[in-house]
Amino acid sequence: MLYGTGYGPEYGSTVAPVQRCSAAAWIARDPHSTDASSSVRFRSSTGFALFGAALVAIGYGLARFAFGLFVPPVRNELQLSPEVIGIIAALPLISFVLATLIAPFAADRLGARHAAVLSTTLGAIGLALISQATGPILLAVGVFACGLCTGLIMPALTAAMQALVRRSLHGRVSAVMNAGTSIGVMVAVPALMFLADAWRLAYVSFAILAGCGAVASWLFLPSVSRVVPDSAAASSSIRAMQRARLFRLSLFAFAMGFVSAAYWIFAPDLAVNLGALPSGQTGWLWLAVGCAGLGGAVVADLADRNNPPITHALMLVMMSASLALLAASPGQLPVAVFSALVFGMAYMSLTGLYLMTGIRLLPGHLSMGPVLPFMACALGQAAGSPVVGMLVDSIGYADTFAMFAACGILVATLSPLYPRYIDYEPEVVTMETGLQAAYDYQLLDEAGEPIKSAAVKSAESASG
Repeated sequence: MLYGTGYGPEYGSTVAPVQRCSAAAWIARDPHSTDASSSVRFRSSTGFALFGAALVAIGYGLARFAFGLFVPPVRNELQLSPEVIGIIAALPLISFVLATLIAPFAADRLGARHAAVLSTTLGAIGLALISQATGPILLAVGVFACGLCTGLIMPALTAAMQALVRRSLHGRVSAVMNAGTSIGVMVAVPALMFLADAWRLAYVSFAILAGCGAVASWLFLPSVSRVVPDSAAASSSIRAMQRARLFRLSLFAFAMGFVSAAYWIFAPDLAVNLGALPSGQTGWLWLAVGCAGLGGAVVADLADRNNPPITHALMLVMMSASLALLAASPGQLPVAVFSALVFGMAYMSLTGLYLMTGIRLLPGHLSMGPVLPFMACALGQAAGSPVVGMLVDSIGYADTFAMFAACGILVATLSPLYPRYIDYEPEVVTMETGLQAAYDYQLLDEAGEPIKSAAVKSAESASG
């Protein structure tokens, strides 16, 4: 989705761009052209989008979010306390932030192919280490490597997309690729159901999938770095108003990440230990999260078209309700699954909303607008995970989830402070909305007008 993954098609492209082309070449870029220099061509942008979704499913769904699903069997076999699990669960989020800081430079210097191979290789190594963990140290190293994989994969894919996909399709392709997060989460579900007592074998299978992703990246992705039109105007300096609004956006993203950490890490553990559900049945929770996450893309786009602060408040209340609902009836599988549906919809909608708001707040700053709120969200999850573990140790699952639900409602009441779009470009909001429109207004020419695709130009001339 747009979403847990976090980044759109122009992620990082203003950081040391390697290739620049004329505006005409940019507009008419052919996905089958030889400048992509990939050993195997994608026959359509749909093929590239599906391939990207598969890699995102590995990097986000399996390497990052599937860990919470396997916490109950891992914790029981390794004899780990909730506090230790909370600390370990924060490590991939920290490594994700570290990888995010260097990812644009890695994609530019290494090229799309090598950056994707590096990412998927790190994922394979991390997943393999988790499968062989005999204590907290090796488990921590494995999840840390998985976080590095997550932070590197999307910049590599977006670098390839700029060379292979027409700009007019970037928004749609990005939405399909980001849907891989939900797909990866859902893929982990049958692994848990059939291998609930053999989580090591499940992680071995995940590592094999990541290894296949590394080979496929080498075969299918181009070796080029990012491509930007040479007519694109230089980025303007960030104004004080933009800084203030981006700071508020990051604070909201941090708070949402803090609240969501309880569900991502300890929801299955709560259902097993407090509700006495079998470990295999907790997979239905992640299946529900993944399915609802696919619908989160639609909600985020609708929020962009209507009132973002109101949508933000509503989604945070829904997230808080999902935590309270699970804590109240952990032993009732239908109720637990419903809470997972609510959580998945709320979480993916919020991350999608943060993505589009960040893009619109900083036009011309492609590597900053989408990145900062997602770094803040990851930091919030990293801060929340050990706090949840300590509270579970001291006051129990139910009270801990109730406290985090209350925190979410408190943040929701502050949603009127959610940053609105920039006042000096109201036409962007009133005339065009949605993910594609947000990206269309990122690259401007010397006249200050958006660089438009040939299709858009022809449509405008025909209507005129």
